Amino acid sequence: MKAGTGVISGVSVAHEHATVEDRETAATESQRHAVESLLTDPAVEEAFALQTCNRIEGYVVTEEGTEDALSLFTESVDDDAVVRMGHEESLRHLLRVAAGLESIVLGEDQILGQVRRAYQDARAVGGIGSVLEDGITKAIHVGERARTETAINEGSVSIASAAVGLATDECTLDGETGLVVGAGEMGTRAAKSLAPTVDRLVVANRTVPNAEYVAETVDVAATAVSLDAVESLLSEARVVVSATGSPEPQLDTETLATAGETFVVDIAQPRDVPTDADTLSNVTVCDMDTLESLTEETRDQRRTAATAVETMVDEEFDRLLNQYKRKRADQVISAMYESADHVKASELQTAFSKLDLDDDQQAVVESMADAIVSQLLAAPTQSLREAAQEDDWSTINTALQLFDPDFGPDTTAGGPPAFSEGMSVEDIPEGMREEIPASMLDQLSDD
Repeated sequence: MKAGTGVISGVSVAHEHATVEDRETAATESQRHAVESLLTDPAVEEAFALQTCNRIEGYVVTEEGTEDALSLFTESVDDDAVVRMGHEESLRHLLRVAAGLESIVLGEDQILGQVRRAYQDARAVGGIGSVLEDGITKAIHVGERARTETAINEGSVSIASAAVGLATDECTLDGETGLVVGAGEMGTRAAKSLAPTVDRLVVANRTVPNAEYVAETVDVAATAVSLDAVESLLSEARVVVSATGSPEPQLDTETLATAGETFVVDIAQPRDVPTDADTLSNVTVCDMDTLESLTEETRDQRRTAATAVETMVDEEFDRLLNQYKRKRADQVISAMYESADHVKASELQTAFSKLDLDDDQQAVVESMADAIVSQLLAAPTQSLREAAQEDDWSTINTALQLFDPDFGPDTTAGGPPAFSEGMSVEDIPEGMREEIPASMLDQLSDD
């Protein structure tokens, strides 16, 4: 895992601000491919991508924080459809997404699994370092807490079941045939939701064994077919739910025009149904944007639980920020002790070369040196931790320059750390000056 000392930048093209077309434009070949592409930028230390039917999001960790590295998602999308986020905004947003607060169906469970898979995809291609590790694992933890400690997902429906709910509201399905195109996670959920409402169900998929598996899990007469059979089946199906992962449309306008009265819910990303199909008099097409209105009632029912989850997110967000602050302070403290150990080792070596001490005597001197270092650094250690809690990054960064063994010329020869050119005693925070060994201060140009 990478050490990670940068800050997060994020972009979101999601249902709150972006249309289906916007999300299709922003989407990449896959989450892994997106992360691999982001990591080709030398400025990017870590990367994470989340792509679902409702949102296309990317996050990078860079030294200074920049949105330029995320143009992969935004360069072809209307600017109004893009939400750009800095470090803290990105972290809070990830927590809210995993908790279900940003979903079309408030509190829906599917998004938590999608965040987990995106995290695994990013890890698999080297995109996760310590900064994103802390943020994403915290988001997953919040998502789990929200669903076990509140009622935000009580009676919750997935996008797939919401799609079926839309179909049953608009059509009478008794004695009818339902067709589900796609046997992935979304298609499986749609099949299980649609099965109780129809007399017969057909599951079509590129890989027929996968369709057969889904057909066997539903409690209705069901058959499995290949995608090649969809065209001939459209005339039999009163309702069609399409949810493939194909880059090309799976239903064509010409075939739909001769299919009879058909209600189609397209929940694929990118879409399975051509945009002009909705102009047909015999076909009603609903997509992800249509589901927004359907789920508003569900959202109202969960507002009380959502308030509790909002509070939970706020609390966990504060803990996460403090976690980052402690790590940053600990990094500087570690560098400070390492630098002091270089000085101690050098001075002990010099002393031992001039004194005729046996092993026991040398051990006493070494113990005394350790105690002196610990006492000298106790106060600046406390000051640095307090500075981190108070967001006093000037003190933190100054201390990092003073004590980081990798800063400036090589110090591995045993000498004290080198400081930046032109740095003076005045550059050191006043509360730390008296705690720094004189041998270190001697290197500074006190102008």
